[in-house]
Formats: sequence, structure tokens, C-alpha cells
Amino acid sequence: MTFSIVARSADGQSWGVAVASKFLAVGNVVPAAVAGVGAIATQAHANVAFKGLALAYLDAGATAPVALQRLLEEDDRAAVRQVGIVDAAGGSASHTGQGCLSWAGSRTGRGYAIQGNILTGPEVVDAMEEAWLGTDPEDDLASALLVALAAGDAAGGDSRGRQSAALVVVREGAGYDGGDDVAADLRVDDHEDPVAELARLLDLNELYLTASTEDEKVPVDAGLRAELEEFAQARGARDFHAWVGTENYEMRVADDLAWIDGRILAIVRGEAD
Repeated sequence: MTFSIVARSADGQSWGVAVASKFLAVGNVVPAAVAGVGAIATQAHANVAFKGLALAYLDAGATAPVALQRLLEEDDRAAVRQVGIVDAAGGSASHTGQGCLSWAGSRTGRGYAIQGNILTGPEVVDAMEEAWLGTDPEDDLASALLVALAAGDAAGGDSRGRQSAALVVVREGAGYDGGDDVAADLRVDDHEDPVAELARLLDLNELYLTASTEDEKVPVDAGLRAELEEFAQARGARDFHAWVGTENYEMRVADDLAWIDGRILAIVRGEAD
């Protein structure tokens, strides 16, 4: 019912899963990840208990192949399961039970496990692997996972059609305001083009929920500060920081207004795409 990629970033700091399916709310069933531990996708006749069990095994020191072996040994319906796991060190493992519906199979390598079932054919996982291996190691994991997922979708994807997609990425301290490890947790539950919609949401996730890089910061001098304050007051805000809070751009503007993200400045000036 599903095609997915489970992976670790090239720098060994992030883990994540991207998945799409002709299935309602696939993000509620398939993916799970914990920073510093690993990630898993459970699909076909998914055993959702695998998520907690696998991550517990990995956290206790098991490698991906060992964790997968334990899951299957403890499951009397292993023949209808499909599972992909990547561990903290980048080891990977994937299982496609003999009872999974055609076409079903996987591709694995250092730092990734790609798997799918009820696909149009092996070209789906082949395209995903090629796309994943072609990503720049410096790319953020979320974007790289989405590139691979989109390649599988373009190659045919789920033979029954499209319905939902999801993306989960974890990295230590990457959550909102540094409060947790969730860099991205996005779901498209029911949509005619879920992978494209997931890409749109990822772009918004970056804008609202990630901090500006040094290259994105525009210094605020006295003239620009006056421009920003005038803009905010013209829109009924107490001051520019009040407008920032209303629009949820806190991660993109300095607390002391020493800098503003270039994308936010473009929005202020009506120059945004």
C-alpha cells in the first residue's frame, strides 16, 4: 500500500522517514524516529507496535538488522509485513514478507532503507534510490527525503493511485525554539497530489519553524527599523515585534531587532513570490 524511505543524514545528526500511499493518513501508521537512536517505517499489513519496539531495541544498542530480526521473530504475521529501519550509526535493514502484494521489494545501503508494496513495479524503488544517492550530502535531510519520495511518485508510486503522504525528521534540539528534537512532522492525510502538497508544507515549515541562517539575516539599521515600525503600525500592530508575533515569524526576526530574515523583509515590502 505504500512506498517509503528511512534514512540518516550524511552528517549523522538527523534521522527521518518520508512515505506516500493510497491510504488515508499514512503518517499516522508508518513512520517513527528518535534523535540519536534511529528511524523506522512499518507498512504493508503494518504492525504499528513495531515502531516503539524497534526504537527501544535500537536505543538499547541493537543494530538495524538485529532490531529487525527481533521484530520478525516475535511476530507470527511477519509474512505480510514490510519494514525499513536505519540505526544511529547509519546501518540499515529492510524486510518484505512473502505475503506482501505485488510489486513489493526494497533497496538498502549505508544510511538508507527504501521499500514499497503494491507498486507499479521495481522502477519506483530504483528511482527513489537513484534520487537519494544523487542528493548533495550538505542538503538538509527533510529536503533529501522529499526528493527521493517525489522520484518514486513520478516513477509510478502506488499502483492504486495517490491519497496521503508524510515526512518526519528528528535532530537533537531542532524543534520549535529548541524545545524538542522534531525538525519536521508533516502530514497530508487526503489529497489528490499528496507529495506535491507535502513539498508545499515543508517550505512553510522552514519559514515558520526553523531559525534563520547567518546568510539569511539582514542587519537592521535605524532607517530599516523605522520602515518596519511604520509597516507594523499601518497594520494596526502595537509595534513590529507585535506584528511578528501575530504572523508567527519569531524564528526569523531577532529579539532586539538587530536583524530580520530576508524572506520576512520581502514579505514586508510586498516582494515575496
